[in-house]
Amino acid sequence: MSKLSGRTIRLIGSRSLNRAGSQGRTRTGRALVKQTGLKLRTVRAAMVPVRASASSLVYRIKARGGDIALKHFDARETRRGVSARPFGQRKIFKGTFIKGGKFPSRVALNMGGHVYARSGSGRLPIKKQKSGVILPRELVKGASAEAWQTTVAKVLPMRVIHEVKRETGKVFS
Repeated sequence: MSKLSGRTIRLIGSRSLNRAGSQGRTRTGRALVKQTGLKLRTVRAAMVPVRASASSLVYRIKARGGDIALKHFDARETRRGVSARPFGQRKIFKGTFIKGGKFPSRVALNMGGHVYARSGSGRLPIKKQKSGVILPRELVKGASAEAWQTTVAKVLPMRVIHEVKRETGKVFS
């Protein structure tokens, strides 16, 4: 027990929090993919971890982003409009488009694959379409929040015990 000074205990806490937090982040990200319909790569890029240290025993995930464009949800154009799958459910957005011209010989408009809809009565103006998926909001509800809670509740106690054993030379069993 003499090896466990205040600084050592804080180091044990920060290591345990970081390991449990990174495992929780992985499982939460996988749950968010199913919950939102985004690709794992996009979700991982938006979830930035703020790791715990000996001075600050807090592990946080900062989720970046606002209302995500429809282009990120496997959008493809049909005669009736653009079909995309926000929230994991495929839906047709009537009156929207990605390409220009008349069917069947439509051409790319070189606008980055975004989905647009006319907002006036003529050809212009057009407005980029959003999905309604906001990652910071989705992160704290549903399956993603449950994945975080269950993973951290399961992993954190085991990691604390492991780190105590490691610091004390396996005196505790």
